[in-house]
Amino acid sequence: MKIDVIIPVYKPGKELFTLLDRLENQTVPVQKIILMNTESSLENLTNGVDFSARYPNAEVHHVPKREFDHGGTRHQGVQYSDADIFMLMTQDAMPVDSRLVEELTAHLAGKVASAYARQLPGEDSSEFERASRTFNYPAVSRCRTAADLESAGIKTFFCSNVCAAYRRDVYEELGGFIRHTIFNEDMIYAAAVIRAGYAISYEARAQVIHAHNYTNIQQLRRNFDLGVSQADHPEVFGAVTSEAEGKKLVTETWRYLKERKWLYRFPGFCVQCAFKYAGYLLGKHYKKLPSGLVRKITTNREYWE
Repeated sequence: MKIDVIIPVYKPGKELFTLLDRLENQTVPVQKIILMNTESSLENLTNGVDFSARYPNAEVHHVPKREFDHGGTRHQGVQYSDADIFMLMTQDAMPVDSRLVEELTAHLAGKVASAYARQLPGEDSSEFERASRTFNYPAVSRCRTAADLESAGIKTFFCSNVCAAYRRDVYEELGGFIRHTIFNEDMIYAAAVIRAGYAISYEARAQVIHAHNYTNIQQLRRNFDLGVSQADHPEVFGAVTSEAEGKKLVTETWRYLKERKWLYRFPGFCVQCAFKYAGYLLGKHYKKLPSGLVRKITTNREYWE
């Protein structure tokens, strides 16, 4: 069975080489690493390293920034692969150990079409980020199908291309990632997987370190794009809402902070939630906003070109 890894990269730093080194030393070998590089020459990307000599199974494909698309660029990367299974990662997702590929792909058979990894906070992650990672990426694996829609709601469609693996046969059967989207290409595809009768597996033993300490304004902008993606795809998100999950996150964060006697931080968390929700609501109703304001709020101006 052949496995490829596809990674969109944008102005990467030295952490990219750590990521590639760890992918080169997995218990289940990777056939090819495909880098979809945006707005950087190969010389800037490699920082003087003899890239082809150090990583002979890696290849770099350049994508103009104006042409980058979360779904389209990843789909383009899939076309450079002939593997039975391909993994999608981001440049800031760091494998915890050498078993990432093995654990992530272990159950990709039968009805399981996709799998995603557990994301752990970094050493410098805020307590809010740690609580969020604990909530969204628990220590117990699970598998979800259409039968979970009533109880799990939007979580049934959850999948993250920060680190996820896909069966190529199902991907081609369903048409792959949407070609033009501002965000959420992974969940839009996951919804198609679920509705086609397949399952999505969360593999808690496949672990990467991935977290961001976003400012409140960054949270607003990111959640604006999230709201836009949901507004643009009512066929996916119209029947399931994100608000219930948001309420659960608040409750779990309260519990998380209380257990650690950090409740004095809870007001700051509530302020962060207010920025998130404001961004989400603005995104959901972006068609009522002036185009100039939309371009100021979004993190992805190319989407609106």
